[in-house]
Amino acid sequence: MSTQNKTMPKVGFGLWKISKETCADAVYNAIKAGYRHLDSASDYGNEVEVGNGIKRAIDDGLCRRDELWITSKLWNTFHHKEHVEPAIRRSLQDLQLEYLDLYLIHFPIAQPYVDFDDRYPPEWIFDPSAAEPRMETAPVPLHETWQAMEALVEAGLTTQIGVCNYNTGLLHDLMSYATIKPAVLQVESHPYLTQQRLMKLANNYGIQVTAFSPLGALSYLELDMAGAKESVLEQDVVKAAAKRLDKTPAQIVLRWGVQRGNAIIPKTSRPERLAENLAIFDFELSETEMTAIDALNCNRRFNDPGQFCEAAFNTFYPIYD
Repeated sequence: MSTQNKTMPKVGFGLWKISKETCADAVYNAIKAGYRHLDSASDYGNEVEVGNGIKRAIDDGLCRRDELWITSKLWNTFHHKEHVEPAIRRSLQDLQLEYLDLYLIHFPIAQPYVDFDDRYPPEWIFDPSAAEPRMETAPVPLHETWQAMEALVEAGLTTQIGVCNYNTGLLHDLMSYATIKPAVLQVESHPYLTQQRLMKLANNYGIQVTAFSPLGALSYLELDMAGAKESVLEQDVVKAAAKRLDKTPAQIVLRWGVQRGNAIIPKTSRPERLAENLAIFDFELSETEMTAIDALNCNRRFNDPGQFCEAAFNTFYPIYD
């Protein structure tokens, strides 16, 4: 198994919303393009295909397992302590791996257990056949789930553990009882949602931050969770920096993300974009440019359970305010 000293690459390949039909090839092509950090989750519904892509890449000699950083996530329905280990073992089976580099609690939201044989991944709605299908919650304290996560490290099933979508209050609480401290906090962050106080707190606790949706609205247009006019790539300060540095606006925004000290996990299936998203380490934004991009913050959160749970799953369940 890998050592605790292994470092998570700053740019990862995000696997959310990649179709089963294209996923194995997308993973293979990402590894071929130089990606060594893959961000997966049981809820994405494509871990079997991710595993096939990884296996093919390793079999073809593109990389070794110990050169890859592979993350997966514990879904909401598996928060009870007795369900945490079976959940990671299912992900490992699907991914064709012996261990993960990082396992994250996907949301600080506990839902009733759904057996693998009933439905997998379980998704958000408890009973899709109900007259009024809705999301339901379960009374599972987060500390119970975290203790079960710690046991996964001790069992050698994952090297590191962490959390997604935690706010500052939950992070303070977690650090008060964690025996194995979270290695990573994964949250939405982009120039419209800089989350500077949360980033500072994580840094003070020695927790690495991974920013998902680092390009903002682009991840949400197809879900009708964002409007085309909300693209940060059209902002004058981004376009001006792109012109000065002879880079694309997307590269400027991604560079801003890593220059803040975060890891980022952009998602694309287009080969030219795969290369473009990695090519952000041969230039640097000026302090003035960084400050100007910071100033675009308007606390615009695209991935907000307080909105989408009520709109899509008939249950009001905010976690951020």
